[in-house]
Amino acid sequence: MSWHTPASPFKRMRILVSSFLLTSGVVGTGIQGAFAQVSASPPTLTITDVVQSAVRDYPLIHITQEELNASAAGIRLARTAYLPRIDGLAQFNRATRNNVFGLLFPQSTIPSMTGPVIGSNNGGSVWGSATGLLVNWQPFDFGVRHANVQASLAARDEAAAVLQRSQLDVGTAAADAFLTLIAAQQTEKSAAAAVDSWDVLLRSIHALASSQLRPGADESRIQAERAVAGTQLAYAKQAVETSRATLAKFMPHADESGAVFDPVHLLDGTPPLIDEDAPFQIDQHPVMAERRAATAQSSAQLHATERSWVPQFDLEGAAFARGTGAENDGQRLAGANGLAPTVGNYAVGVNVTFAFMDFAGIHAREAAQAATVRANKSNEQLADRNLQEQFAKAKAAVRAAREVAANTPVEVKAAHTAFDQAKARYQAGLAPIDDLAQAERLVVQAEMDDSVARLSVWRALLQLDASRGDIQPFVQTVSK
Repeated sequence: MSWHTPASPFKRMRILVSSFLLTSGVVGTGIQGAFAQVSASPPTLTITDVVQSAVRDYPLIHITQEELNASAAGIRLARTAYLPRIDGLAQFNRATRNNVFGLLFPQSTIPSMTGPVIGSNNGGSVWGSATGLLVNWQPFDFGVRHANVQASLAARDEAAAVLQRSQLDVGTAAADAFLTLIAAQQTEKSAAAAVDSWDVLLRSIHALASSQLRPGADESRIQAERAVAGTQLAYAKQAVETSRATLAKFMPHADESGAVFDPVHLLDGTPPLIDEDAPFQIDQHPVMAERRAATAQSSAQLHATERSWVPQFDLEGAAFARGTGAENDGQRLAGANGLAPTVGNYAVGVNVTFAFMDFAGIHAREAAQAATVRANKSNEQLADRNLQEQFAKAKAAVRAAREVAANTPVEVKAAHTAFDQAKARYQAGLAPIDDLAQAERLVVQAEMDDSVARLSVWRALLQLDASRGDIQPFVQTVSK
C-alpha cells in the first residue's frame, strides 16, 4: 500500500518554474537558430555596391593613391630648397704637429694642417679640438627653385589625374563585370528554358513516332536538337561561373559568401532616356587632365634646365673655435690642454660660383627636355582624338542597343506564332520536321536575344558615361 502525499505549494511552484525554464530554453534555442539562419543568409549586392567596393578596395586604387601621396611629399621636398643650410661640427683629436711648406691638390685623403712650420720633425703628439657652425643660403637663383616646385606641383596634378582615371577604369570594369554576370545568368535561364521546350517537343514527337504516325527519324532529329540545346546550356553555365570569377576580382569575399547579385532595375525594361546628346566636355576627362599635367611638368623641368647655367650666389656665415696643445715655438702644453676650444673666429660673406664649361651639357639636356615637351603635347592631342572616337562609338552603340531592345519583343512574338503554326502543320502532316525544328530554334534564339537586349542598353550607357569620364550618372540611374 502506497501513500501519495499532496505536493506543497512551494514544490508545485518549483515544478512550474522548471517547466517554464525548460520551455523557454527550447523556444530560445529555436529563436537563436532562426536568427542564425537569418544571419547566415547570403548578402544581396547591387551594382552600386560592387562599384563602390571596387573603387574603395581594389589594389590599383591603393597604388595610385600612394603615388599621389609621394608626389605631394615631392612638393614639400622641392620647397625645402628655399631654406638655408646649417651645418655643425665638433671634433677632438690627438696628433703630431709637424708642418711643412708646400702645395697639395684638392683631395680627401690627407688631413689639413694649420699653423707655422716649426722646423722640427718628431713624433710627439698634442690634443686638438674644433667646433663650428656654417650657414649657407641662396638669396636668389634666377628661378631654378621656382621651376622645380612647379614641376613637383605638376607631378602632383598628374598623380591626382591618374588616381581619377584609375577610379574611372576600375569602376567601369566592375560595373561591366556585374552586367556581364547578369547577362550570363539570363542566358543560362534562356538556355534552360530551351532545353525544357525541346524536352516537351521530344515527348510529343516520341508519342507520334510510337503510334507510327511519324517516322522514327523525326524523333532522332529532335533528340539531336535537344543535345545541342544541352551543350548550349553547359556553355551558359560556364559563362556564369567565369563572370562570377571576374566579378570576384573586384569583391573577393562576395563570391566566398555566396552573395546574390541583385539586378535591381536592369531587367525591368528599357533604360530611361538620359542626356545622351549633351556636348562632350573633354577638358573634364581624367585622361586629358593627366596629359595636361604631364605637359606642364615637362615644361617646368625645361624651364629649370634653362635657368641652370647661371652664377650661383651663396650667402654664407660661419662661427668656429679651435683648441690645441701646441705652441708656435714647437713646445707642447701638458695635460688636457687642447681638448677644449680656446680661440674663436667668425666670418660672413658671399660666395659666387659659375661653371663656365657646363653650357654644353646643359644645352644637350635642354634639347632632350624640349623633345619631351613636344612629345607630351602630341600625346595630349592623341588622347583628345581617341576620346572623341570613343565617345562617338559609345553614342552609336547606345542608339543601336535601343533599336535592338525595341525589336526583340516583336521577334519573340513572331517566333512563337511561327512555331505554333509550324507545330500545327506538322501535326496535320503538312510540314516536315525540319520546319518545326527551325521554328523552335527561332523561338530559342529570340528569347535569348530578348533576355540580354535590355542589358546591352545598360552596358552601352555605361560605356557612354565612361567615355565622358564619369560613371556616377549611370550608377545613380540604376539605383533609382
